[in-house]
Amino acid sequence: MRIIGGSRRGKKLHSPRDLFIRPTADRVRESVFNIICEHISGAHVLDLFAGTGAMGMEALSRGATDAVFIDNHPAAIKLIEKNIADCKWTAQASIIRWDISRNLNCIKSPPDLYDLIFIDPPYPLKLTAKALKHLESTPALADGAHLIVEHSRVDLINSETTAFNLEDQRSYGKTLVSFLRYMV
Repeated sequence: MRIIGGSRRGKKLHSPRDLFIRPTADRVRESVFNIICEHISGAHVLDLFAGTGAMGMEALSRGATDAVFIDNHPAAIKLIEKNIADCKWTAQASIIRWDISRNLNCIKSPPDLYDLIFIDPPYPLKLTAKALKHLESTPALADGAHLIVEHSRVDLINSETTAFNLEDQRSYGKTLVSFLRYMV
């Protein structure tokens, strides 16, 4: 697993040994970043269910201002810490250990509103809808924020019940990537 583009292009990231952490495949990550390339520069990034942190770190490499990584799994937190240190992003990145399935109270007062959000919950737990509801209830999102949600085909998004508009959806094998927009 490596960073695909930007200032740290080619930098290898530490990979999980724990099968509970499922990093986004390089091919999928590259496709996603080709689609969202115009929204990255200067973005304040939130990476939920961050795992290895690869999505947020790819954004930092491509010009995002800063990134906050949230995960509850101890192995994920250690991986993110190692990857941030190796990429020398300790000033631009922060990590929060939090159970997103409960709420997102950990981001009630961010220094900047998030305008680029990655969500990649563990597929078997079907947490996509819950994560979106928790995210919607926080005052942490910029109007027009872009959300990229990686989820399984059985964990569908109902954008009619949230403030998020489904703009696009792409299929990569068993994975769906949904592109949403936050509209106040």
